[in-house]
Amino acid sequence: MTYELLTALALFAFVSSITPGPNNLMLMASGANFGFRRTIPHMLGVALGFVFMVLLVGAGLVQVFDAFPVSYTVLKAVSVVYLLWLAWKIANAAPVEAKGGAGTPMTFLQAAAFQWVNPKAWAMALTAISAYTPDQTLTAILLVGVIFGAINLPSVGSWTVLGQQMARFLTSPRRLTLFNWTMAVLLVASLYPVIWPQ
Repeated sequence: MTYELLTALALFAFVSSITPGPNNLMLMASGANFGFRRTIPHMLGVALGFVFMVLLVGAGLVQVFDAFPVSYTVLKAVSVVYLLWLAWKIANAAPVEAKGGAGTPMTFLQAAAFQWVNPKAWAMALTAISAYTPDQTLTAILLVGVIFGAINLPSVGSWTVLGQQMARFLTSPRRLTLFNWTMAVLLVASLYPVIWPQ
């Protein structure tokens, strides 16, 4: 991989990782509701789950979708339903104190599995492999995974910190409820490009 291609890949990884999307919005909500420390498994699940996804897509999973085009439609439908369910869960999340500490953030495995129904993650993985590994060698695919892993974790971590810092202003149940509903609406809005592609 040339230096220019490597630089372009790093820039793509940063921009696609730091911009709003389902992962980042859920991490911000988790940071606000549960704090940074309790959200670490969720962050690691996003970062490592996405790297694993990139490696599998690069190893040939994309060819399965090309061979069975209906699988794209099925994936889109499952993604939309799952994201709507997550938005409902976020909107109706009660303050941890109100639940007697029973609230729990997303686990590592849940966050890693979520990548497979996250439309933005699919778009990122498919673009990364098709645009930045023209020769589709194992070395190039591994390099894409390593770069995304190195850039993605601090990026998603910044959204968790943002949520944690916002928690200072979410001191009343009313404000927290408003914040959670706002995050839920934004999560649903992130589906717009999936449902109505240009």
